[in-house]
Amino acid sequence: MATEIHDDGDDLAQLLQTATGANGQRNGAVAVSPEMSSALSLFMLDPCERDAVLAWEALERGETNYRALVEIFLGRKSSHIQLIRQAYQRKFRRQLEQDIINIEPPHAFQRILIALATSHKAHQADVSQHLAKCDARRLYETGEGNSSGAIEEAVVLEIVSKRSIPQLKLTFLSYRHIYGHDYSKSLKKEGATEFADAFRMFVKCIFNTPKYYAKMLHTSLKGTAVDRSALTRVMVSRAELDMSEIQRAFKRKYGVEIQECICQSIACGDYRDFLVAMVTKTPPAASSSNLLRGPNQKSD
Repeated sequence: MATEIHDDGDDLAQLLQTATGANGQRNGAVAVSPEMSSALSLFMLDPCERDAVLAWEALERGETNYRALVEIFLGRKSSHIQLIRQAYQRKFRRQLEQDIINIEPPHAFQRILIALATSHKAHQADVSQHLAKCDARRLYETGEGNSSGAIEEAVVLEIVSKRSIPQLKLTFLSYRHIYGHDYSKSLKKEGATEFADAFRMFVKCIFNTPKYYAKMLHTSLKGTAVDRSALTRVMVSRAELDMSEIQRAFKRKYGVEIQECICQSIACGDYRDFLVAMVTKTPPAASSSNLLRGPNQKSD
């Protein structure tokens, strides 16, 4: 099913509208689960509009989901971020950055996101090894290399706001090369500040993206309760970007395939079939014609 969506998205959208009705209720013999409906609704959106919707949900649905916002700003090119801004304004009649600035109560992630937004506006495509080494040394000297060991937030935010995502990744690579360990390790200490904890998540996401998302998926599937919101967000947003790399990272870290974890944690049904198809890039064993039957109807 998932592999067919982008080939014939308009037809599928029409099929789902006919199947579920304008208000999402079952219409005739066709029915999809709420989880499947949510996943498909996201998947069929233009990527920029999808990210705008995910950003709005992160800001407006309950407690602010800073992780989802950081993933958007780190996982997209600057040109894509600009399109997300436009889609957000068009769809919600508001400015994305202003909504981030207005978050209450203030949070360390908020300051990192504002710096990231500035970085995308001042984006430079080229990366510099010399600049990466200089920034790595600055991070060390104003972090674990100083007498207190506490990072200087102003220095970190200045670097983030002035460097592109590829340049920041090269900086963290240089840090490991120069000092023999990942920069995130220097942020992991007892009594770490809220900012240090937030920036550690930022570094992990940018430094080893497949490993970060592999852990996200495992936590979503194997926590005390399955986090369907995070699971859907990650699967849909990364499916066409780096899912194969995430699969390899997942297998290395946990010793099983992602689809095995999905089948162990998610009840049999259309949502599980969709998630497996997103991972394997092949139609689920039960064909997409299953959508033309109610959830309790059996195939011939």
